[in-house]
Amino acid sequence: MPSKRTARIGALTVAAVCSTVSAVVLTTPAQADTVHIHDIQGTTRTSPLAGTKVTDVAGIVTGLRTYGSSKGFWFQDPTPDADPATSEGVFVFTSSAPKVTVGDSVTVTGTVSEYVPGGVSTGNQSVTEIGKPTVTVVAGGNAVPAATVVDAKSVPDVYAPAGDTAASGSVNALTLEPTRYALDYYESLEGMNVQVADTRVVTATDPYTELWVTVKPHEHANRRGGTIYGSYTSQNTGRIQIQSLGATADFPTANVGDKLTGTTAGPLDYNQFGGYTLVANQLGTLKKGGLERETTRKQSRGELAVATYNVENLDPGDATFDAHASAIVNNLQSPDIVSLEEIQDNNGAKDDGTVAADQTVNKLIDAIVAAGGPKYDWRSIDPVNDQDGGEPGGNIRQVFLFNPERVSFTDRAGGDSTTAVGVTKVHGKAQLTASPGRVDPANTAWNSSRKPLAGEFVFRGHTVFVIANHLNSKGGDQGLTAQYQPPTRSSEVQRHNQATAVNGFVNEILKTQKNADVIALGDINDFEFSDTAKILEGDGELWSAIKSLPKSERYTYDYQGNEQVLDQILVSPSIRRGCDFDYDSVHINSEFSDQISDHDPQVLRFRP
Repeated sequence: MPSKRTARIGALTVAAVCSTVSAVVLTTPAQADTVHIHDIQGTTRTSPLAGTKVTDVAGIVTGLRTYGSSKGFWFQDPTPDADPATSEGVFVFTSSAPKVTVGDSVTVTGTVSEYVPGGVSTGNQSVTEIGKPTVTVVAGGNAVPAATVVDAKSVPDVYAPAGDTAASGSVNALTLEPTRYALDYYESLEGMNVQVADTRVVTATDPYTELWVTVKPHEHANRRGGTIYGSYTSQNTGRIQIQSLGATADFPTANVGDKLTGTTAGPLDYNQFGGYTLVANQLGTLKKGGLERETTRKQSRGELAVATYNVENLDPGDATFDAHASAIVNNLQSPDIVSLEEIQDNNGAKDDGTVAADQTVNKLIDAIVAAGGPKYDWRSIDPVNDQDGGEPGGNIRQVFLFNPERVSFTDRAGGDSTTAVGVTKVHGKAQLTASPGRVDPANTAWNSSRKPLAGEFVFRGHTVFVIANHLNSKGGDQGLTAQYQPPTRSSEVQRHNQATAVNGFVNEILKTQKNADVIALGDINDFEFSDTAKILEGDGELWSAIKSLPKSERYTYDYQGNEQVLDQILVSPSIRRGCDFDYDSVHINSEFSDQISDHDPQVLRFRP
């Protein structure tokens, strides 16, 4: 099935892989007279025959990929060996549409190589394949080798072995232990015909025509059908990605909690975006679970409702304004303050120097009014052109919406894109030197990243300091299925520096006024258990309020079958102390195929 994300980047031989410091050096044994597929696959992640030409390797065709730049077919030896570590299937890269049919008995002559999806720099595992092939069809109409059943019993509970420290943490050269580690188990089936049955969808169908299911229905499950990612050591071994070798139009449009009933079967592939993937030539039947979008409760008269919502690159040309407005008015119940992330400038991704976003914001405010909501006012600071990351030309930034009938904004001149906001004491109370203002914008921690927006609000005579954040994304981190175990999270370095800067600013406020009400919120791009969150929290200056929810309800984002926290609202001790607050992660996007953003909004209600 065509997919922009799974397009072939380029094949790399093991010789190329071994040119990097992280690769393992392989030796090529003397070739026996007859080479079987399991000889090619070997007992590690990389072939002992890589770089070698093999002749007349026999097998039966199990699947064809006729689209994209990775055209070819899978074939499998119907007479396996006795070693569970050696796969009996392999991919043949033909570069053009393959001229074979499923069920053909074939022999293949070609060169064995290791292709790293996305390139070596990603840290991904490699796929063993035969390239530059000469294919001979011996006979057609053969029975395809029976699919190996992948289920809760067959997949180990431990996710991955620790990598070899002598190979920079790579697992490539380690002998597979498929009964001990989930990633070893999946690798032992690479290229083989596999099947899952009656599986629950844990990530909705995305624009690239793929979804995720779990073969372990009780693994960190929640009441809405998802699978919770609660720590770096609970990666959820039952998750597997599903794509299809059939027509795009025939792929099911599924939400979290739906089920693929019956059998889903096909070759087991490995790709850049998610790792091990069942590319189905037989899809189960979709059974809808009836999941509905959540609606939070309305704040009471004495409660201040503060929300954060990433609206995913919103610009005036988008068709989602009415949907976002409905979400804010109906699902979020018109919070008093809304921190918006990813508001783009007035012409979106057109990179012509435009930085103002008044048209974007006012179009959203008008849509909110049309949806029956309040006439929000707003504050923001335009960034320096092309300095805050995100989509080039888009100039994303944070924006405060506030309902002037419920809360007022304290305007204090002096804030701009390059001037750092400070804290002063006036009549014994903390006060910002500029409102709105940006937090430490010259700090290198914010290079090519969004600078925090700080503002003073007054609710029923009480001042509340709000800091809107959109920290550095996880782009560049190695995936959970990387050859390096544990994977490297390189993006954390910048995010930790950013968290340090935000915590330092909150500290300034609290040293000036110990009992100040401070909220730091937004797209933190990291988990509630992460070091980023711990740095933000510091020595008690802040606390992530999503931790007030049961663990099964802590998620704002759904990625590769793992429901996880990226968006947070952190509160100062004065707000947390009396536990007189209410927190809600309002699930309106992350679990659904027809989402208007990939993030769920968060709402905090408390009495200042």
